[in-house]
Amino acid sequence: MTINEGIRDREVRLIAADGTQLGIMPTERALQLAEEARLDLVKIVPKAQPPVCKLMDYDKHRFEQAKREKEMRKNQKTISLKEVQLSATIEENDIQVKARNAIRFLKAGDKVKVTIRFRGRQITHSEIGYRVMKEFAERISDVAVIERMPNLEGRHMIMILAPRQDKPGKQEKETQP
Repeated sequence: MTINEGIRDREVRLIAADGTQLGIMPTERALQLAEEARLDLVKIVPKAQPPVCKLMDYDKHRFEQAKREKEMRKNQKTISLKEVQLSATIEENDIQVKARNAIRFLKAGDKVKVTIRFRGRQITHSEIGYRVMKEFAERISDVAVIERMPNLEGRHMIMILAPRQDKPGKQEKETQP
């Protein structure tokens, strides 16, 4: 935003601090009004013909804007992406451990990226990896929903799971009197 003497236009459309239209006037007159009111002349719509300027306390405006942005960042929830790696030849105990880790990540509100890396000739039997992915998704289906179905990207098969929004146990409790 351009303020005070930085405004180089001949004429501006001026808006008072309370929002009332003061009309089109020379920039020098608008600067004079701003000085009399002990406010800043701020160009808020530079592309208009003539540009629109407003009388305001610019420092206070910047402070409030920074405060609003900080509040928005505070209320924003960051979701990170955790990764669980499987293999096409994974054993039962290993898949249980990986499922427990994935459930822990999902309960914490994170998304889970499940990958299988095919080594050597395993890539010719990608349907085995697809079956492992489907079984893994079924194991944790009570806390997860598939956001991106398993698909092959080079030698990796990737699936993304997101935390389930509707908690099955919660709905049963709410319906009971």
